[in-house]
Amino acid sequence: MIEFHLDRGSGVSTYLQLVHQVKHALRLGTLRPGDKLPTAREVVDSLAINPNTVLKAYRELEREGLVAARPGMGTFVRQAVGGATLADHTRLRRGLEQWVREAAAAGLDQEDLRVLFTAVLADAAKEGVA
Repeated sequence: MIEFHLDRGSGVSTYLQLVHQVKHALRLGTLRPGDKLPTAREVVDSLAINPNTVLKAYRELEREGLVAARPGMGTFVRQAVGGATLADHTRLRRGLEQWVREAAAAGLDQEDLRVLFTAVLADAAKEGVA
C-alpha cells in the first residue's frame, strides 16, 4: 500500500501532491491494478489534512480512470500508467543509478544532473524517442 507524504513548502496543492504520488507509484509499479489505496481516514490520520482534500485527490484519480471507488470496500487501482514492466523499471533504474554515480564522480551536482537530464529528455522528444 502507498504511504503518502507531503512537502508543505513545495507550493503544490496538497490534493495534487497525493495525485502525483499515486501516479508515480503506478509508473514505478509499486501500485498495480487491484491494489487498494488507503482510506481517506487513514490518510487524514497520517498527514493531518482535511478529509475533503483526500476525497478531491481520489475523485481526480477516478476521473482520469486510474482508480475506482467501491462503496463500503474502498478505492482500488484500475489501471497502470506507462508501458514498461517492473523488470524494465528495475533494470533501467540500476543503469540510471550508475549514471548518477559516474556524473557525481565527474563533479556534477544535483542541479547539473537535473539540467543535463532535462536537456537529453528534450532532445529525445524532438527526435520522437520519448
